[in-house]
Amino acid sequence: MDGINKERAKTFIFRKAEAADADRIWEILQQAIERRRLDGSRQWQEGYPNPDTVKNDLENGWGFVLADEEGVIAYSALILNDEPAYDQIDGAWLTLGDFLVVHRVAVSDRVAGKGIATRLFKAIEQHAIAHHIPSIKVDTNFDNPAMLRVLEKLDYIYCGEVILLGAPRKAFEKVLA
Repeated sequence: MDGINKERAKTFIFRKAEAADADRIWEILQQAIERRRLDGSRQWQEGYPNPDTVKNDLENGWGFVLADEEGVIAYSALILNDEPAYDQIDGAWLTLGDFLVVHRVAVSDRVAGKGIATRLFKAIEQHAIAHHIPSIKVDTNFDNPAMLRVLEKLDYIYCGEVILLGAPRKAFEKVLA
């Protein structure tokens, strides 16, 4: 069985992050920050995210992880209806109702390139549906081809540009209902 099929055969658990996950989440974020740097991206190269970001996510109940039999392999922050930067879009969102914001998507080096970010987004979509949230909104840097591919593959619609942390970002939405 090749590596990708082995990943498909694994059991994955998507769950709310716990305080005990903080060190592993930060490790995964550091790996993702370094991958972005090596790819020549400006994303996440200015001291964000950082350990305080993780602490804040956990304190607010925003942190979610994807784990396999060996432990946590991916992280994201999920925030309901609250991203002030999304109030000003150069373009237009597809919907104006409730939405789930996805931030800080990061995958462990151990599973990078094996479809785990796609699997994470599918779990996030199922989470939103289970909680009757009809839409997911997400942004990414223009120079993040891996994330742009995931969003395209999963039928997220490009809605325009938002300014986040002082930089323009591509903004996407997927209507689930």
